[in-house]
Amino acid sequence: MSNIATSVSWKNYLTLCKPNVVLEMLFTAVVGMLLAVPGMPPLAIVIYSTLGIALAASSAAAINHFIDRKADAQMTRTENRPLPKGNLSAANVLGFAVILGISSMLILVFLVNALTAVLTFLSLFGYAIVYTLYLKRATPQNIVIGGAFGATPPLLGWAAMTNSIDPNALLLVLIIFVWTPPHFWALAIARREEYAKVNIPMLPVTHGVEFTRLQILLYTVLLLIVTVLPYLTGMSGLIYLGSALPLGVFFIYLAVLMMRTKTNKTAMQTFAYSIVYITALFAVLLIDHYFKFTL
Repeated sequence: MSNIATSVSWKNYLTLCKPNVVLEMLFTAVVGMLLAVPGMPPLAIVIYSTLGIALAASSAAAINHFIDRKADAQMTRTENRPLPKGNLSAANVLGFAVILGISSMLILVFLVNALTAVLTFLSLFGYAIVYTLYLKRATPQNIVIGGAFGATPPLLGWAAMTNSIDPNALLLVLIIFVWTPPHFWALAIARREEYAKVNIPMLPVTHGVEFTRLQILLYTVLLLIVTVLPYLTGMSGLIYLGSALPLGVFFIYLAVLMMRTKTNKTAMQTFAYSIVYITALFAVLLIDHYFKFTL
């Protein structure tokens, strides 16, 4: 029985970390590390940086679980999380988050550099406190403003390698920042009734689904423009450009399809593609970095 209990407890704590989200963030952070240097970065710094950023992101996710526990209990999508199910107490979750956060800062300060630690802490605080505690319930532009905190992983990875804030790293942040609203609003359209039930002012709840679909389309067009910038600035070459354009055009196609079909199924298809899109885009950035062609 004790083995079963330990297994359940371990899974509950893992759930608090939102591993799927954290893995996506870590991927973009590692890409930032690799793009920051011409060859291969020091393996030890990559490991310490990845671990520190992962612990910070997991801490922020656990705090998000703690703050949203009452709303999560009322939403079908989140009602089976550890806190609503009663598998963990609020004190367990908060203590876990604090341990992860402190561990992250110690690793980054002593084994990476202070700049990365400061930037990571600001990102953690921004997402866990500013966004989750305040912005999420204060404005329908919550995901736009709060998206700035979730867009930082490439900057954190770049800073870990160079101990500096590079314009190219900020360009990667801009890409994720512009990607976040159409990514999340597609999900919010499909889950708008649940958000309305817990009084979270997501854009489809406050301004309607039609307006949100239009915003998604406008953001996907803007995203296509922004993703051309790495090529125009010389950061990336033709391999990247030749991939970023069709990836972006298909995102726009799905946004148009959402406006035409007006179904939750299409919204969820767009949401799913947005995850594939950002993963593929950063993968191509990495491939281009090591096999760069220019005109």
